[in-house]
Amino acid sequence: MKLSVIVTGADVQGHLRECLDSVTGQAGGGEQPGTSGAPGTAGPQAELIVVPADEAARDQCEEAARARHGAAAMRVLPVEPSPAAARRAGAAEAGGEWLLFVDGKDLLLPDAVRTLVEHADTAADVLLFDHVRAYWWDPARPSTDTRILAAAGHEPRALAAAPNLLGVTPLPGNRALRAAFFREHLDTGLFDEPDPAGDLVFAYASLLLAGRIGCLDTALLAERRLRRASLPPLTEEQHFALFEEYEEIWALADQAPASVRGVLYDRMTADYLRVIARPGLLPEALAPEFFRRAAEHAVRYRPEGHSSPAGLAGVRQNLLVKGQFTAYRTLQRANRKQRDLNATLRTRKRKLGARVRRHRYEKARSQPVDRELALFSAYWDRGVACNPGAIAAKLAELAPEIHPVWVVSADNVPLLPPGTDHVVPGTPRYLDVLGRAGFLVNNVNFPNLLVKRPEQTYVQTHHGTPLKRMGLDQMDFPAAAKGLNFRALLARVDAWDYSVSANSHSTRMWAHAYPSHYVSLDYGYPRNDVFYRAGARDVRAVREKLGIAPGKRALLYAPTHRDYEAGWTPRLDLAALAESLGEDTVLLVRGHYFYGGAASPLARLRGTGRVIDVSAYDPVEDVCLAADALIADYSSIMFDYANLDRPVVIYADDWEMYSRTRGVYFDLLAEPPGHVARSQAELTEILRTDAWRDPASAKLRAAFRERFCEYDDGAAAERVVRRVFLGERPEALPRIIPVADRTPAPSPEEAGA
Repeated sequence: MKLSVIVTGADVQGHLRECLDSVTGQAGGGEQPGTSGAPGTAGPQAELIVVPADEAARDQCEEAARARHGAAAMRVLPVEPSPAAARRAGAAEAGGEWLLFVDGKDLLLPDAVRTLVEHADTAADVLLFDHVRAYWWDPARPSTDTRILAAAGHEPRALAAAPNLLGVTPLPGNRALRAAFFREHLDTGLFDEPDPAGDLVFAYASLLLAGRIGCLDTALLAERRLRRASLPPLTEEQHFALFEEYEEIWALADQAPASVRGVLYDRMTADYLRVIARPGLLPEALAPEFFRRAAEHAVRYRPEGHSSPAGLAGVRQNLLVKGQFTAYRTLQRANRKQRDLNATLRTRKRKLGARVRRHRYEKARSQPVDRELALFSAYWDRGVACNPGAIAAKLAELAPEIHPVWVVSADNVPLLPPGTDHVVPGTPRYLDVLGRAGFLVNNVNFPNLLVKRPEQTYVQTHHGTPLKRMGLDQMDFPAAAKGLNFRALLARVDAWDYSVSANSHSTRMWAHAYPSHYVSLDYGYPRNDVFYRAGARDVRAVREKLGIAPGKRALLYAPTHRDYEAGWTPRLDLAALAESLGEDTVLLVRGHYFYGGAASPLARLRGTGRVIDVSAYDPVEDVCLAADALIADYSSIMFDYANLDRPVVIYADDWEMYSRTRGVYFDLLAEPPGHVARSQAELTEILRTDAWRDPASAKLRAAFRERFCEYDDGAAAERVVRRVFLGERPEALPRIIPVADRTPAPSPEEAGA
């Protein structure tokens, strides 16, 4: 057994059942290849043990077991009111190599069990991971730990080598402990300190005692933050328990390296000052005594030669060390007054600016609509790109009398093609064009300021075929929605006149995700026209521009963003992959990260041209033309690239986590465009042999193309321009050529590149 999940605590505000569901609902979550878990359990590599805090919680556990999960889904132990005693009791019954203690009010995020089981062989005593904070008004607010965990890297290390790990939120639930390590230190009492002290000691002791610590910057836990008003008021003893906890922690840290004690000291003083400063945490009558005791600790535990943090944090810490409560309160009041003043000034300035912009926009809307003026935008005002860019190019050919103007952010203006007429958001001319343009074209949405006039025509082009859930379909996936205002979204959707679609799958999904009265233009994606219009010379030219030597196999790797990560976790060891594939293969890397710096293992490979960063290269369609094959995960680029009828390999190491957290419209692993690799070893094997382009791969790709390249045939932009801008009847437009009758651009091998 790899993992024992031990849930402890009372049924606080009815959250225990949801917590249990989050564990047992991860069917097969702990499976290893070739195994299968019983439906509704945490899988054969994991178990769930519940230690209720009272009889009500025990009744809830047993009811949950009977109602949904079955008797085998969890083991319910006798009641243990103390969290420390509950942890001890659960660990005594656990059979897993690792222990994860979860409070009954919190919940595990999708696929957390599998992720922890997959890392069970790490050479560490403690495995730290990221979490989200679940408030009643925001169920998935990112933590502040991501940068700390990402900076530490995935290689297990001693705390002395990464002392900033003490800055990770001190929760029992955001770390898994090796069972042998936990039991080894039980007699110290640091893992089961009696109430009211306990959880802070547990969290810090786990790091201070660990020989090596592993890190994941993937969020696996949702820590529920309950409303303060919904909780019983703390007693005086509970308010001062924080000092007892830190005394225990410092007794353990006394012999720690100076770097560790320095970080711990800053964390302690920041905790004390937070309690004093934050409204509602501490009764004002207790504040002077709390400050006095905090000042005692600030003096007693200050490491020799310690330097205070820079800025205001350092000023506050120094006032605490000197015990100057009155001066601290004076500073606090002054800062609060200045913050309030600054906030008021910012609000006034923002409101004034909004009124001025609204007035200018309304004035523009009072002018006649100019049907020979078209406003374009792509990717949140990034520049000339994607479907709007392809439409604008065709518009210049078929209707040159219609003048295009691009909305471009100030930072991106220098990147525009020479001679591009443009406006910067918020400027007077931007408001004028937005109010008067006869045509509005965007692959996202124009701002809420837009009030589309009846005489204006709005074309929503989108920017990909949806695998992940979009629009209203995100409502059940809070990690993906991230507080999206769905009413405001629908108000923006109601402005659309046309919605461009590349296939009937997209047409159906858009109708469900964005329900409104617009007309679907089932014409294909204009940006994909190039895949049928480019010739051998074009393919050779772009490969030469990218620096791909003739005869080399070029593999485009284009990963997508994970909504369950606040940061970015590299999915592949590109240096190892490049070395495995040999000198005849070039990796074109396009994504949200690139291994940088002279010390990177990729530095030498970049210098030899075997790894080329194409993240900033536009248009991406040119990069696709240059590639012999695509390595994709869940990015919509796979649907576009399939038009080229070239091999696609799916690298899906975290499909379960992605699909359950982000939500998907279909099972990519069951209907892929080519072979699927679940690990780097599998991917390497596919690419080192002929499997990447074998008959089985071609058969999968043919079915995928038939389904998702349905309308893309090289004439999409022409159909959009003739229908929308020139007003031609649908039956007069170029007919869509069947997939089997199309001839895509030649491959690099065919082009002699």
